[in-house]
Amino acid sequence: MQQLILLVLLNIISVVCFAQNYKTTGKIIINDKELNNLIDTATGIEIIAEGFNWPEGPLWLAADNKLIFSDVPENVIFEWTESQGIQIYLRTSGYTGDTQRGGEMGSNGLLLSPEGDLVLCQHGDRRIARMKTSPTSPESKFETLAHKYEGKRLNSPNDAVYSKSEELYFTDPPYGLEKKMDDSAKELNFQGVFKISKNGTVQLLTNELECPNGIAFSPDYSKLYVANSDPNYAIWMVYDVKKDGTLENGKVFYDATDLAHKEKGLPDGMKVHMNGTVFATGPGGIFIFSGDGKILGRIKTGQETSNCAFNDDYSALYITADNYILRVRLKNEGQ
Repeated sequence: MQQLILLVLLNIISVVCFAQNYKTTGKIIINDKELNNLIDTATGIEIIAEGFNWPEGPLWLAADNKLIFSDVPENVIFEWTESQGIQIYLRTSGYTGDTQRGGEMGSNGLLLSPEGDLVLCQHGDRRIARMKTSPTSPESKFETLAHKYEGKRLNSPNDAVYSKSEELYFTDPPYGLEKKMDDSAKELNFQGVFKISKNGTVQLLTNELECPNGIAFSPDYSKLYVANSDPNYAIWMVYDVKKDGTLENGKVFYDATDLAHKEKGLPDGMKVHMNGTVFATGPGGIFIFSGDGKILGRIKTGQETSNCAFNDDYSALYITADNYILRVRLKNEGQ
C-alpha cells in the first residue's frame, strides 16, 4: 500500500518538476542592502517540487549534481535534479523495524562524513547511522554510530554537523517518538546536544534546551549555533567551542518567541554560508542573520519551514517547507 501511495505521489510531483518555468511563492525581505550582494531577489522563491508529507534534511550531493532530502513520516529519501525532477533515492531511511508504527519514523538530518559517506539522523531507529554503500549507489544498509548515552537509548537524533576535528555533533529531541515527550519508550529524562568523538564515545554537551533541533558551526568552527524549537521559548543559541570540543559561554543568539505565536514555524534547521551569514528556519520562513545576530533579511515562505541547504558553489539555497521544495538563487558576490 505504501509503495502504491509513493508511486502516485511521484506522478503528481513530476508534473511540477519538469516545468522548468517554476512557480514562485512568498517574498524576500531585505533589511540590509549588503544582502543584495548575496541573494538574487529578482528570481524570487521558486517551487521546484511539491506534494510531500514533511520534507527535511536537504543535502546537496555535488558528485551527482543532485539534492536529496528526507520525507520523515514516509520513511523515504527523495532526490531531485534539474533534468529528471523527483525520484526515490532510498526507501526505509530511518526505521528498519518490523513492527508497524506511525509518527515521524524516517530519517531527518542528512550529511556527508569527512570520508564521503552518507550519515543519517534516524528517528525511527533512534540513532545516528552511516549508510554502508556509496551515496551514488544507495541501499538501506546501515552501521550504527551512536544510539545510547550512558546505557540509555537516545530520543530521536534530529540534526548533525561535523567539527573541524571530524567529531560529530548532534541534537536529540523527542520528535521521532510516536508520543514525543509522553512516549513510554523515552529513556532519557532530557533532550541533549551531544558529540561523538572519533573513538565512538558519546558525550553530552548541554541539556539546557527543551527542544534542541538545527545545529551548525561558524566557518572557523569557533562558534556553534543551536536552534530550540520550543513554542514557549523559540530561540537560537550560540556557544563558544573550547579546544577540547566542549561548549562554553552559551547565550541567546536571537529570540523569536513572540513571532512564534503569530507566524507558522519554529526555529528548526539552519546552515551557515562560507562568509558567516546564518540562514535559519523559523517563524514565517528563513531568518538571515549576520554572525553577531543582526537580522539582514528574511525569506518569507508562507509555510512551516523545516530546513535548508546550499549547493556546492553557493549559487543556490534549497529549502524544505511544509509540502514544498523551494529554491532561492544566490550570487557569488556574497562570498
